[in-house]
Amino acid sequence: MKNSLLIIGFFIAGIFAGYFSLLPSIILKSDISLYVLYALMFFVGIAIGANRKTWSVIKKARIRIVLVPLTVVIGTFAGVVITSFFINSISVSESLAVGAGFGYYSLSSVLIGQLKCEALGVIALVSNITREIITLLLTPFLAQYFGKLAPIASGGATSMDVTLPVITRYVGSEYAIIAVFSGIVLTILVPFLVTFILTV
Repeated sequence: MKNSLLIIGFFIAGIFAGYFSLLPSIILKSDISLYVLYALMFFVGIAIGANRKTWSVIKKARIRIVLVPLTVVIGTFAGVVITSFFINSISVSESLAVGAGFGYYSLSSVLIGQLKCEALGVIALVSNITREIITLLLTPFLAQYFGKLAPIASGGATSMDVTLPVITRYVGSEYAIIAVFSGIVLTILVPFLVTFILTV
């Protein structure tokens, strides 16, 4: 929760700084967010590649574990398509791109902002932060009434890091491996799915 509030704080500070022209013009004119995206992708790759436990878990996991992130993708896209019928200002493909962030707001918002427009990037940021916050707040409710995999699905990509402690606490440590695996798969899928949806 603290990390999410910190991200929102920086986002609001950025809006304030941009609106009142508090930054040097070179920052406003240059494509600095693109370079930040490159750096972010590099460090995500390092984090995934350096975690030896992650690779061993993937090797030992049975094929059924793959169904968890697959179900998250299908469920997210189904929900997005249904919701998009009630939002006239955003197309179905744009809505799918936002949903394809799977809670990974820092990457998806920048990527969508670069590929489409900054306004859609802001929508992706708010939408995916909301997904993370809902998981942090409602995991006990989700686990009790919808099953132990529900918080993992709700957390999306964040189930491997930010929401993992609360998920483990309320569904059991035996589900930590599933949460980490699902989060890693979804994290890897985010840049590919978002790019594919917005460029096809």
